Amino acid sequence: MGPRLSRPPGACSDPAKQRGVDEAALPAAAPPGRIAGLDGIRGLAALFVVLNHIFLRAWPGYPVDRAPFWAGEFIYGRFAVVVFIVLSGFSLGLAPARSGWRFRSIAAFARRRAWRILPPYWAALAFSLGMTWFVLAQPGLARPDGRSVVVYALLVQDAVPAAIPNRAFWSIAIEAQLYVLLPVLLLLVRRLGGAAMVGLVAAVVVTVGVLGQHVALWRQAVLSFTPDLAVLFAIGVLAAGIVTAGERIRSRPWAAFGVAASVPVVALIVAKGSTWALDNLFWVDLAWGPAIACVLAAVATSRPRSLVRVLDVRPLRSLGSFSYSLYLTHAPIVIAVSYGLVLGRVPPGAPTFLLLTAVLVPATVCFARLFAAAFELPFQRHRGWGPLWRVIASVVLRPGMVRSGRTRADRVRDALVRDVGREAPIDRDLGSRHERRLRRQQVDHQGSDVAGRPRSSERRLRNGGSGERGRRRRHERRVHEAGEDRVDPDAGITELEGRDAR
Repeated sequence: MGPRLSRPPGACSDPAKQRGVDEAALPAAAPPGRIAGLDGIRGLAALFVVLNHIFLRAWPGYPVDRAPFWAGEFIYGRFAVVVFIVLSGFSLGLAPARSGWRFRSIAAFARRRAWRILPPYWAALAFSLGMTWFVLAQPGLARPDGRSVVVYALLVQDAVPAAIPNRAFWSIAIEAQLYVLLPVLLLLVRRLGGAAMVGLVAAVVVTVGVLGQHVALWRQAVLSFTPDLAVLFAIGVLAAGIVTAGERIRSRPWAAFGVAASVPVVALIVAKGSTWALDNLFWVDLAWGPAIACVLAAVATSRPRSLVRVLDVRPLRSLGSFSYSLYLTHAPIVIAVSYGLVLGRVPPGAPTFLLLTAVLVPATVCFARLFAAAFELPFQRHRGWGPLWRVIASVVLRPGMVRSGRTRADRVRDALVRDVGREAPIDRDLGSRHERRLRRQQVDHQGSDVAGRPRSSERRLRNGGSGERGRRRRHERRVHEAGEDRVDPDAGITELEGRDAR
Protein backbone atom coordinates (compact mmCIF):
# COMPACT_ATOMS: atom_id res chain seq x y z
CA MET A 1 0.00 0.00 0.00
CA GLY A 2 1.33 3.44 -0.65
CA PRO A 3 4.09 4.79 -2.84
CA ARG A 4 7.56 3.47 -3.29
CA LEU A 5 9.60 6.19 -1.65
CA SER A 6 12.83 7.42 -3.17
CA ARG A 7 16.19 7.80 -1.51
CA PRO A 8 17.10 11.23 -0.12
CA PRO A 9 18.71 13.74 -2.47
CA GLY A 10 22.36 12.99 -3.07
CA ALA A 11 22.08 9.25 -2.56
CA CYS A 12 22.06 8.67 -6.30
CA SER A 13 22.64 10.88 -9.29
CA ASP A 14 19.37 9.68 -10.82
CA PRO A 15 17.06 8.52 -8.04
CA ALA A 16 14.06 8.27 -10.33
CA LYS A 17 15.74 5.64 -12.46
CA GLN A 18 17.14 3.80 -9.47
CA ARG A 19 13.79 3.44 -7.68
CA GLY A 20 11.68 2.97 -10.80
CA VAL A 21 9.41 6.00 -10.37
CA ASP A 22 8.93 9.10 -12.47
CA GLU A 23 9.58 12.67 -11.44
CA ALA A 24 6.02 13.23 -10.24
CA ALA A 25 6.43 10.50 -7.63
CA LEU A 26 9.61 11.89 -6.11
CA PRO A 27 9.28 13.56 -2.69
CA ALA A 28 8.33 17.19 -2.87
CA ALA A 29 8.63 19.88 -0.26
CA ALA A 30 5.37 19.85 1.64
CA PRO A 31 4.56 22.80 3.87
CA PRO A 32 5.23 22.00 7.53
CA GLY A 33 2.74 22.73 10.28
CA ARG A 34 -0.42 21.31 11.80
CA ILE A 35 -2.38 18.96 9.54
CA ALA A 36 -6.09 19.64 9.77
CA GLY A 37 -8.12 16.67 10.93
CA LEU A 38 -5.48 14.72 12.85
CA ASP A 39 -6.40 16.24 16.20
CA GLY A 40 -10.00 15.23 15.57
CA ILE A 41 -8.90 11.62 15.01
CA ARG A 42 -6.90 11.69 18.24
CA GLY A 43 -9.85 13.04 20.17
CA LEU A 44 -12.27 10.45 18.82
CA ALA A 45 -9.83 7.61 19.52
CA ALA A 46 -9.35 8.73 23.13
CA LEU A 47 -13.11 9.04 23.61
CA PHE A 48 -13.56 5.53 22.18
CA VAL A 49 -11.20 4.18 24.86
CA VAL A 50 -13.30 5.84 27.57
CA LEU A 51 -16.47 4.29 26.14
CA ASN A 52 -14.76 0.90 25.93
CA HIS A 53 -13.94 0.96 29.65
CA ILE A 54 -17.52 2.00 30.43
CA PHE A 55 -18.76 -0.85 28.24
CA LEU A 56 -16.70 -3.41 30.15
CA ARG A 57 -18.40 -2.38 33.42
CA ALA A 58 -21.88 -2.37 31.96
CA TRP A 59 -21.57 -5.74 30.21
CA PRO A 60 -19.02 -7.94 32.02
CA GLY A 61 -17.89 -11.21 30.51
CA TYR A 62 -15.16 -10.07 28.12
CA PRO A 63 -14.43 -11.34 25.44
CA VAL A 64 -18.06 -12.43 25.02
CA ASP A 65 -20.20 -9.62 23.63
CA ARG A 66 -23.56 -9.46 25.41
CA ALA A 67 -24.44 -5.93 24.36
CA PRO A 68 -27.13 -4.93 21.84
CA PHE A 69 -26.06 -4.17 18.29
CA TRP A 70 -25.88 -0.39 18.86
CA ALA A 71 -23.22 -0.76 21.57
CA GLY A 72 -21.40 -3.94 20.57
CA GLU A 73 -18.59 -2.15 18.71
CA PHE A 74 -17.35 -0.57 21.94
CA ILE A 75 -15.96 -3.92 23.07
CA TYR A 76 -13.10 -3.47 20.59
CA GLY A 77 -11.13 -0.94 22.61
CA ARG A 78 -7.92 -2.21 21.08
CA PHE A 79 -8.99 -0.56 17.80
CA ALA A 80 -8.36 2.88 19.32
CA VAL A 81 -4.86 1.82 20.36
CA VAL A 82 -4.21 0.66 16.79
CA VAL A 83 -5.28 4.10 15.54
CA PHE A 84 -2.99 5.80 18.07
CA ILE A 85 0.04 3.71 17.06
CA VAL A 86 -0.41 4.22 13.30
CA LEU A 87 -1.02 7.92 13.89
CA SER A 88 2.09 8.13 16.06
CA GLY A 89 4.27 6.64 13.34
CA PHE A 90 2.62 8.92 10.79
CA SER A 91 3.13 12.10 12.82
CA LEU A 92 6.72 11.32 13.81
CA GLY A 93 7.56 10.35 10.23
CA LEU A 94 6.48 13.66 8.69
CA ALA A 95 9.56 15.68 9.63
CA PRO A 96 12.09 13.00 8.53
CA ALA A 97 10.12 12.51 5.30
CA ARG A 98 10.68 16.18 4.49
CA SER A 99 14.41 15.84 5.25
CA GLY A 100 15.39 12.82 3.19
CA TRP A 101 14.21 10.37 5.88
CA ARG A 102 16.79 11.59 8.35
CA PHE A 103 16.71 13.16 11.79
CA ARG A 104 18.54 16.42 12.11
CA SER A 105 19.58 15.17 15.54
CA ILE A 106 18.60 11.91 17.22
CA ALA A 107 19.49 13.39 20.61
CA ALA A 108 17.19 16.35 19.99
CA PHE A 109 14.41 13.99 18.95
CA ALA A 110 14.85 11.97 22.16
CA ARG A 111 14.76 15.13 24.28
CA ARG A 112 11.62 16.39 22.57
CA ARG A 113 9.83 13.07 22.99
CA ALA A 114 10.79 12.82 26.66
CA TRP A 115 9.72 16.44 27.23
CA ARG A 116 6.39 15.75 25.53
CA ILE A 117 5.55 12.31 26.97
CA LEU A 118 7.07 11.94 30.43
CA PRO A 119 5.75 14.89 32.49
CA PRO A 120 2.05 14.12 31.82
CA TYR A 121 2.70 10.41 32.23
CA TRP A 122 4.45 10.78 35.58
CA ALA A 123 1.75 13.14 36.82
CA ALA A 124 -0.94 10.66 35.71
CA LEU A 125 0.97 7.87 37.46
CA ALA A 126 0.89 9.85 40.71
CA PHE A 127 -2.82 10.55 40.22
CA SER A 128 -3.57 6.87 39.51
CA LEU A 129 -1.64 5.70 42.56
CA GLY A 130 -3.45 8.23 44.73
CA MET A 131 -6.84 7.13 43.43
CA THR A 132 -5.95 3.47 43.98
CA TRP A 133 -4.49 3.91 47.46
CA PHE A 134 -6.89 6.48 48.92
CA VAL A 135 -10.14 6.36 46.92
CA LEU A 136 -10.98 3.00 45.33
CA ALA A 137 -8.95 0.22 43.75
CA GLN A 138 -10.42 -1.95 41.04
CA PRO A 139 -11.77 -5.17 42.56
CA GLY A 140 -9.86 -8.29 41.60
CA LEU A 141 -6.52 -6.59 40.95
CA ALA A 142 -3.48 -6.53 43.21
CA ARG A 143 -2.84 -3.31 45.07
CA PRO A 144 0.09 -1.30 43.60
CA ASP A 145 3.18 -1.06 45.80
CA GLY A 146 6.67 0.39 45.66
CA ARG A 147 7.66 -2.03 42.92
CA SER A 148 4.80 -0.73 40.80
CA VAL A 149 6.00 2.83 41.26
CA VAL A 150 9.51 2.02 40.05
CA VAL A 151 8.44 -0.26 37.18
CA TYR A 152 5.84 2.09 35.79
CA ALA A 153 7.93 5.21 36.30
CA LEU A 154 10.72 3.64 34.22
CA LEU A 155 8.26 2.51 31.49
CA VAL A 156 9.24 -1.16 31.70
CA GLN A 157 5.83 -2.52 32.69
CA ASP A 158 5.70 -4.74 29.62
CA ALA A 159 8.97 -6.45 30.61
CA VAL A 160 8.80 -6.50 34.44
CA PRO A 161 5.66 -7.80 36.19
CA ALA A 162 4.12 -5.47 38.76
CA ALA A 163 0.72 -4.60 40.21
CA ILE A 164 -1.21 -2.32 37.85
CA PRO A 165 -2.04 1.25 38.95
CA ASN A 166 -3.76 2.13 35.66
CA ARG A 167 -4.81 -0.35 33.00
CA ALA A 168 -4.31 2.20 30.20
CA PHE A 169 -0.57 2.50 30.89
CA TRP A 170 0.44 -0.69 29.09
CA SER A 171 0.59 1.02 25.69
CA ILE A 172 2.78 3.92 26.90
CA ALA A 173 5.73 1.55 27.42
CA ILE A 174 5.22 0.16 23.91
CA GLU A 175 5.11 3.69 22.52
CA ALA A 176 8.41 4.57 24.18
CA GLN A 177 10.06 1.48 22.76
CA LEU A 178 8.79 2.33 19.29
CA TYR A 179 10.53 5.70 19.58
CA VAL A 180 13.80 3.79 19.99
CA LEU A 181 12.93 1.76 16.88
CA LEU A 182 12.18 4.81 14.71
CA PRO A 183 15.81 5.65 13.73
CA VAL A 184 16.23 2.05 12.56
CA LEU A 185 13.09 2.31 10.44
CA LEU A 186 14.35 5.51 8.84
CA LEU A 187 17.66 3.84 8.04
CA LEU A 188 15.78 1.01 6.34
CA VAL A 189 13.76 3.52 4.31
CA ARG A 190 16.94 5.21 3.10
CA ARG A 191 18.62 1.93 2.21
CA LEU A 192 15.70 -0.18 0.95
CA GLY A 193 12.70 2.08 0.41
CA GLY A 194 9.51 2.52 2.40
CA ALA A 195 7.61 -0.53 1.20
CA ALA A 196 10.61 -2.80 1.75
CA MET A 197 10.99 -1.41 5.29
CA VAL A 198 7.40 -2.32 6.15
CA GLY A 199 7.80 -5.73 4.52
CA LEU A 200 10.92 -6.52 6.52
CA VAL A 201 9.37 -5.48 9.84
CA ALA A 202 6.20 -7.43 9.03
CA ALA A 203 8.19 -10.55 8.14
CA VAL A 204 9.99 -10.52 11.49
CA VAL A 205 6.82 -9.85 13.48
CA VAL A 206 4.73 -12.44 11.63
CA THR A 207 7.45 -15.02 12.26
CA VAL A 208 7.28 -14.25 15.97
CA GLY A 209 3.49 -14.51 15.85
CA VAL A 210 3.56 -17.90 14.16
CA LEU A 211 6.09 -19.20 16.65
CA GLY A 212 3.93 -17.87 19.47
CA GLN A 213 1.17 -20.25 18.49
CA HIS A 214 3.43 -23.26 19.09
CA VAL A 215 6.10 -22.24 21.62
CA ALA A 216 5.07 -21.10 25.11
CA LEU A 217 8.01 -18.70 25.51
CA TRP A 218 7.23 -16.94 22.24
CA ARG A 219 3.54 -16.84 23.14
CA GLN A 220 4.34 -14.97 26.35
CA ALA A 221 6.57 -12.57 24.40
CA VAL A 222 3.72 -11.82 21.99
CA LEU A 223 1.33 -11.13 24.88
CA SER A 224 3.79 -8.94 26.80
CA PHE A 225 5.49 -6.91 24.06
CA THR A 226 2.70 -6.86 21.42
CA PRO A 227 5.15 -6.84 18.49
CA ASP A 228 2.29 -6.40 16.03
CA LEU A 229 2.21 -2.73 17.05
CA ALA A 230 5.70 -2.33 15.54
CA VAL A 231 4.27 -3.17 12.11
CA LEU A 232 1.49 -0.62 12.62
CA PHE A 233 4.05 2.01 13.60
CA ALA A 234 6.09 1.22 10.49
CA ILE A 235 2.99 1.50 8.30
CA GLY A 236 2.35 4.94 9.79
CA VAL A 237 5.90 6.02 8.94
CA LEU A 238 5.42 4.81 5.38
CA ALA A 239 2.14 6.72 5.08
CA ALA A 240 3.95 9.93 6.10
CA GLY A 241 5.82 9.72 2.80
CA ILE A 242 2.55 10.28 0.95
CA VAL A 243 2.31 13.80 2.37
CA THR A 244 5.70 14.74 0.94
CA ALA A 245 5.26 12.84 -2.33
CA GLY A 246 4.46 14.33 -5.71
CA GLU A 247 0.97 15.35 -6.73
CA ARG A 248 0.42 12.13 -8.69
CA ILE A 249 0.65 10.11 -5.48
CA ARG A 250 -1.05 12.66 -3.23
CA SER A 251 -4.08 12.88 -5.53
CA ARG A 252 -4.87 9.17 -5.36
CA PRO A 253 -8.20 8.25 -3.68
CA TRP A 254 -6.70 7.25 -0.36
CA ALA A 255 -10.02 7.46 1.45
CA ALA A 256 -11.53 4.94 -0.95
CA PHE A 257 -8.46 2.72 -0.49
CA GLY A 258 -9.00 2.87 3.26
CA VAL A 259 -12.65 1.88 3.01
CA ALA A 260 -11.77 -0.97 0.65
CA ALA A 261 -9.06 -2.23 3.01
CA SER A 262 -11.38 -2.13 6.03
CA VAL A 263 -14.25 -4.08 4.46
CA PRO A 264 -12.56 -7.53 4.72
CA VAL A 265 -11.56 -6.85 8.34
CA VAL A 266 -15.08 -5.85 9.36
CA ALA A 267 -16.56 -8.81 7.50
CA LEU A 268 -14.18 -11.22 9.24
CA ILE A 269 -14.98 -9.83 12.70
CA VAL A 270 -18.72 -10.03 12.05
CA ALA A 271 -18.45 -13.57 10.70
CA LYS A 272 -16.19 -14.92 13.46
CA GLY A 273 -17.63 -12.98 16.38
CA SER A 274 -16.12 -10.96 19.19
CA THR A 275 -14.59 -13.91 21.04
CA TRP A 276 -12.54 -14.99 18.04
CA ALA A 277 -11.52 -11.41 17.20
CA LEU A 278 -10.41 -10.58 20.73
CA ASP A 279 -8.53 -13.86 21.07
CA ASN A 280 -6.67 -13.11 17.82
CA LEU A 281 -5.86 -9.44 18.30
CA PHE A 282 -2.35 -9.99 16.94
CA TRP A 283 -3.70 -10.72 13.46
CA VAL A 284 -6.66 -8.36 13.61
CA ASP A 285 -4.33 -5.48 14.49
CA LEU A 286 -2.15 -6.22 11.46
CA ALA A 287 -5.22 -6.32 9.22
CA TRP A 288 -6.37 -2.88 10.40
CA GLY A 289 -3.02 -1.18 9.69
CA PRO A 290 -3.32 -0.51 5.92
CA ALA A 291 -6.88 0.79 6.21
CA ILE A 292 -6.00 3.28 8.96
CA ALA A 293 -2.87 4.44 7.13
CA CYS A 294 -4.89 5.12 3.98
CA VAL A 295 -7.41 7.18 5.95
CA LEU A 296 -4.60 9.22 7.53
CA ALA A 297 -3.11 9.83 4.09
CA ALA A 298 -6.53 10.98 2.84
CA VAL A 299 -6.94 13.40 5.74
CA ALA A 300 -3.38 14.73 5.39
CA THR A 301 -3.91 15.43 1.70
CA SER A 302 -7.36 16.99 2.35
CA ARG A 303 -9.23 14.45 0.26
CA PRO A 304 -12.17 14.42 0.69
CA ARG A 305 -12.43 17.93 2.09
CA SER A 306 -15.80 17.23 3.68
CA LEU A 307 -14.21 14.59 5.94
CA VAL A 308 -11.41 16.95 6.91
CA ARG A 309 -13.90 19.72 7.75
CA VAL A 310 -15.83 17.38 10.03
CA LEU A 311 -12.69 16.18 11.81
CA ASP A 312 -11.39 19.72 12.18
CA VAL A 313 -14.41 21.27 13.88
CA ARG A 314 -13.47 23.15 17.00
CA PRO A 315 -14.81 20.67 19.63
CA LEU A 316 -12.94 17.72 18.08
CA ARG A 317 -9.82 19.78 17.53
CA SER A 318 -9.91 20.91 21.16
CA LEU A 319 -10.51 17.35 22.38
CA GLY A 320 -7.55 16.14 20.34
CA SER A 321 -5.28 18.75 21.86
CA PHE A 322 -5.53 17.02 25.25
CA SER A 323 -6.34 13.47 24.10
CA TYR A 324 -3.13 12.20 25.71
CA SER A 325 -4.29 13.47 29.11
CA LEU A 326 -7.73 11.94 28.58
CA TYR A 327 -6.16 8.59 27.77
CA LEU A 328 -3.88 8.73 30.83
CA THR A 329 -6.36 9.84 33.47
CA HIS A 330 -9.78 8.44 32.62
CA ALA A 331 -9.38 4.87 33.96
CA PRO A 332 -9.18 5.67 37.73
CA ILE A 333 -12.21 7.94 37.41
CA VAL A 334 -14.19 5.27 35.57
CA ILE A 335 -13.33 2.72 38.27
CA ALA A 336 -14.20 5.04 41.17
CA VAL A 337 -17.58 6.07 39.76
CA SER A 338 -18.52 2.63 38.43
CA TYR A 339 -17.67 0.52 41.46
CA GLY A 340 -18.24 3.18 44.07
CA LEU A 341 -21.53 4.72 42.95
CA VAL A 342 -23.31 2.87 40.14
CA LEU A 343 -22.71 -0.88 39.96
CA GLY A 344 -25.12 -2.76 42.22
CA ARG A 345 -27.50 0.20 42.38
CA VAL A 346 -28.53 0.33 38.71
CA PRO A 347 -29.62 -2.64 36.58
CA PRO A 348 -26.70 -3.97 34.50
CA GLY A 349 -26.58 -3.62 30.75
CA ALA A 350 -27.97 -0.67 28.84
CA PRO A 351 -29.16 1.33 31.91
CA THR A 352 -25.70 1.13 33.49
CA PHE A 353 -23.98 1.97 30.21
CA LEU A 354 -26.18 4.99 29.51
CA LEU A 355 -25.89 6.34 33.06
CA LEU A 356 -22.13 5.87 33.21
CA THR A 357 -21.75 7.46 29.79
CA ALA A 358 -23.82 10.48 30.81
CA VAL A 359 -21.74 10.94 33.98
CA LEU A 360 -18.26 9.80 33.01
CA VAL A 361 -17.80 11.26 29.54
CA PRO A 362 -18.15 14.89 30.69
CA ALA A 363 -16.38 14.16 33.98
CA THR A 364 -13.32 12.54 32.39
CA VAL A 365 -13.14 15.12 29.60
CA CYS A 366 -13.34 18.07 32.00
CA PHE A 367 -10.80 16.57 34.37
CA ALA A 368 -8.47 15.77 31.47
CA ARG A 369 -8.71 19.36 30.25
CA LEU A 370 -7.72 20.70 33.66
CA PHE A 371 -4.99 18.08 33.96
CA ALA A 372 -3.66 18.99 30.51
CA ALA A 373 -3.59 22.68 31.39
CA ALA A 374 -1.15 21.89 34.19
CA PHE A 375 0.85 18.92 32.92
CA GLU A 376 0.51 18.55 29.14
CA LEU A 377 -0.19 21.77 27.26
CA PRO A 378 2.64 23.80 28.89
CA PHE A 379 5.11 21.16 27.71
CA GLN A 380 3.68 21.41 24.20
CA ARG A 381 3.98 25.18 24.02
CA HIS A 382 7.38 25.63 25.66
CA ARG A 383 10.41 23.63 24.55
CA GLY A 384 12.52 23.90 27.69
CA TRP A 385 12.55 24.72 31.39
CA GLY A 386 13.70 28.31 30.79
CA PRO A 387 10.66 29.49 28.81
CA LEU A 388 8.34 27.41 30.99
CA TRP A 389 9.65 28.86 34.26
CA ARG A 390 9.35 32.38 32.88
CA VAL A 391 5.67 31.86 32.13
CA ILE A 392 5.13 30.23 35.53
CA ALA A 393 6.83 33.19 37.17
CA SER A 394 4.60 35.63 35.33
CA VAL A 395 1.37 33.88 36.33
CA VAL A 396 2.04 32.13 39.64
CA LEU A 397 4.67 34.20 41.40
CA ARG A 398 2.89 37.51 40.79
CA PRO A 399 -0.85 36.68 40.80
CA GLY A 400 -1.76 40.30 41.45
CA MET A 401 -0.49 41.27 38.03
CA VAL A 402 -2.91 38.92 36.36
CA ARG A 403 -5.85 40.79 37.87
CA SER A 404 -4.44 44.21 37.05
CA GLY A 405 -5.32 44.00 33.34
CA ARG A 406 -1.72 44.42 32.21
CA THR A 407 -0.47 42.76 29.05
CA ARG A 408 1.18 39.35 29.11
CA ALA A 409 4.48 40.95 28.08
CA ASP A 410 4.25 43.37 31.02
CA ARG A 411 3.51 40.58 33.48
CA VAL A 412 6.42 38.43 32.32
CA ARG A 413 8.83 41.38 32.24
CA ASP A 414 7.91 42.64 35.72
CA ALA A 415 7.92 39.13 37.22
CA LEU A 416 11.50 38.69 36.08
CA VAL A 417 12.89 42.01 37.32
CA ARG A 418 15.49 41.27 40.00
CA ASP A 419 16.44 44.87 40.81
CA VAL A 420 15.99 48.36 39.44
CA GLY A 421 19.13 48.27 37.31
CA ARG A 422 18.85 44.85 35.64
CA GLU A 423 16.16 43.05 33.72
CA ALA A 424 16.22 39.37 32.86
CA PRO A 425 15.84 38.43 29.20
CA ILE A 426 12.45 37.43 27.87
CA ASP A 427 11.36 35.64 24.74
CA ARG A 428 10.92 37.86 21.70
CA ASP A 429 7.51 36.30 21.05
CA LEU A 430 6.02 38.08 24.09
CA GLY A 431 5.29 41.24 22.14
CA SER A 432 8.37 43.39 21.63
CA ARG A 433 6.47 45.45 19.02
CA HIS A 434 3.63 45.92 21.48
CA GLU A 435 6.10 47.09 24.13
CA ARG A 436 7.63 49.66 21.77
CA ARG A 437 4.17 50.91 20.82
CA LEU A 438 3.19 51.32 24.49
CA ARG A 439 6.44 53.12 25.13
CA ARG A 440 5.87 55.57 22.27
CA GLN A 441 2.35 56.23 23.53
CA GLN A 442 3.73 56.94 26.99
CA VAL A 443 6.26 59.41 25.55
CA ASP A 444 3.61 61.14 23.40
CA HIS A 445 1.30 61.48 26.38
CA GLN A 446 3.80 62.79 28.91
CA GLY A 447 6.18 64.71 26.64
CA SER A 448 9.09 62.75 28.09
CA ASP A 449 9.85 59.21 29.18
CA VAL A 450 9.82 57.96 32.75
CA ALA A 451 13.47 58.87 33.25
CA GLY A 452 12.80 62.50 32.35
CA ARG A 453 14.59 62.50 28.98
CA PRO A 454 12.97 64.63 26.23
CA ARG A 455 11.59 63.17 23.03
CA SER A 456 14.66 64.08 21.00
CA SER A 457 16.86 62.16 23.43
CA GLU A 458 14.50 59.20 23.13
CA ARG A 459 14.82 59.30 19.35
CA ARG A 460 18.60 59.49 19.59
CA LEU A 461 18.48 56.49 21.93
CA ARG A 462 16.58 54.43 19.36
CA ASN A 463 18.84 55.53 16.48
CA GLY A 464 22.13 54.39 17.96
CA GLY A 465 22.73 51.81 15.23
CA SER A 466 21.96 48.14 14.76
CA GLY A 467 23.68 44.96 15.84
CA GLU A 468 25.74 44.23 18.92
CA ARG A 469 27.78 47.44 18.67
CA GLY A 470 24.63 49.57 18.46
CA ARG A 471 23.06 47.86 21.46
CA ARG A 472 26.23 48.37 23.49
CA ARG A 473 26.42 52.06 22.49
CA ARG A 474 22.81 52.69 23.45
CA HIS A 475 23.26 50.95 26.80
CA GLU A 476 26.40 52.99 27.60
CA ARG A 477 24.54 56.18 26.71
CA ARG A 478 21.68 55.29 29.04
CA VAL A 479 24.03 54.54 31.91
CA HIS A 480 25.90 57.77 31.29
CA GLU A 481 22.73 59.87 31.19
CA ALA A 482 20.91 58.18 34.08
CA GLY A 483 23.89 57.58 36.38
CA GLU A 484 25.75 54.40 37.28
CA ASP A 485 23.23 53.27 39.90
CA ARG A 486 20.07 54.38 38.08
CA VAL A 487 18.88 52.77 34.84
CA ASP A 488 15.36 53.29 33.57
CA PRO A 489 13.55 49.94 34.10
CA ASP A 490 10.86 50.71 31.49
CA ALA A 491 13.13 51.83 28.66
CA GLY A 492 14.85 49.63 26.12
CA ILE A 493 13.87 46.15 27.30
CA THR A 494 14.06 44.81 23.75
CA GLU A 495 17.48 46.39 23.35
CA LEU A 496 18.82 44.89 26.57
CA GLU A 497 17.52 41.40 26.04
CA GLY A 498 20.13 40.43 23.46
CA ARG A 499 23.00 41.40 25.75
CA ASP A 500 21.46 40.03 28.95
CA ALA A 501 20.65 36.71 27.29
CA ARG A 502 24.34 36.03 26.93
